[in-house]
Amino acid sequence: MKIAFLHYHLKTGGVTTVLKQQLVAIPKKWQVLVLTGLPPETPLPADFVHIPELGYSSQYKKKIDPDDVAETIINAIRHKFNGLCDVLHVHNPTLAKNKKILDILKSLQKRGVTLLLQIHDFAEDGRPFDYIAEEYPADCHYGVINQRDYEILLAAGLKKEGLHRLVNTVSPSRIKSRPKLVKPLALYPIRAIRRKNIGEAILLSLFFRHGQILAVTLPPNSLSDLRSYEGWKVFVRDQKLNLAFDKGLNHEFETLVLSAEFLITTSITEGFGFSFLEPWLFEKLIWGRNLPDICRDFTANGLRLEHLYTGLFVPADWVGLQRFNQKWTACVLNACTLFNLPTNKALILIALDSITKDGVIDFGILDEAAQKKVIARLISSRKAADKLIQINPFLSDPGMVSDKNERILTNKRIVQEYYNPKIYRQRMLDLYDKVTTTPVKQRIDKTALATAFLKLEEFSLLKWGEYVA
Repeated sequence: MKIAFLHYHLKTGGVTTVLKQQLVAIPKKWQVLVLTGLPPETPLPADFVHIPELGYSSQYKKKIDPDDVAETIINAIRHKFNGLCDVLHVHNPTLAKNKKILDILKSLQKRGVTLLLQIHDFAEDGRPFDYIAEEYPADCHYGVINQRDYEILLAAGLKKEGLHRLVNTVSPSRIKSRPKLVKPLALYPIRAIRRKNIGEAILLSLFFRHGQILAVTLPPNSLSDLRSYEGWKVFVRDQKLNLAFDKGLNHEFETLVLSAEFLITTSITEGFGFSFLEPWLFEKLIWGRNLPDICRDFTANGLRLEHLYTGLFVPADWVGLQRFNQKWTACVLNACTLFNLPTNKALILIALDSITKDGVIDFGILDEAAQKKVIARLISSRKAADKLIQINPFLSDPGMVSDKNERILTNKRIVQEYYNPKIYRQRMLDLYDKVTTTPVKQRIDKTALATAFLKLEEFSLLKWGEYVA
């Protein structure tokens, strides 16, 4: 079989990691090719062709003719395979990272190319500025990485024969000798985009009882995320907090993980949720925020995550409630406008009341300014810290689980059993067999898709709003 992959870039991390795992999973006798708008930063286990017009629109300023780009892609494929590929496997095509990508894909369809569009992240899921109003490609196969997205796309018009759940694999760790701890470390091993909710990790660190230093591994790439991140670094410095940023820039990832007493996650949204699986393979505990829509896939396979919390609640009168209400409502209305959804002010008011019921609000819904206000209060008042523990008893000893060793071994076994490369390879083979043998007639109802993701009771300013210093 001949498989071509397409992605905007091959920068380290995220989708590139998944793409590399797919390249490794494909049988060696198959032929593969990668088409990319930006060459790989590290060695790639396949031939690739650099087509700059496939990169981010922000980085490619020349005028793009979609038909010309499609022709360039066809020529690259024919040069590699002496004909068309069996499947063109495209990663994250529904994001407006490239403004012409949908037109390019539709042009390829007209030329007889069989498409598999794998969605890792939805623009409709809190990325209004990555949204393309144009219809998504119809009559081709789609893939998703979790059950939530599978159910949402079925409800939005796709059919079971044309929609596939391709659960990611988790690479086994090569555990080496464990480094000696200079100082106890609690590690947040992520690229610190706003959705990772860095403020909550900082809040948790105020309650560490055993002298642990909170370490965040990598800075973000995008400008808005960088502005937020730099703001947190200034805040931490001014408040003289016990944190270390950018540790991954000068230390190997595995060394950092093995040096940690436990790992942290405070993310308010994930696509697949590697952070809930990978730590167990290093025999490390992951502690922090549970994302039920994502974690249900893992717990259904037996993974034990009941020690994670689903919300960290603070008194609503700590956050400047009038300012929050105004900003939150304006953000909801803006999101509805950007996604061309009807607005129902009565429902918005009901949701706002629900968010602040019982006089508390989830810390993950707040923007950075309100989060800093809460953290500053906790730093200055022992009484405030005690009150927060009363509301959230798990804050009494972050990272503590009574059956830690047993839970680590159980979860390690589950991850090895259900998310191993061998099973992933079979899923890949089954998927390509279905894509090449099953023609489909289907389309996505974009209004239904956007409506499904716009859950007002979970609407977070970190996720949906623009950063304001």
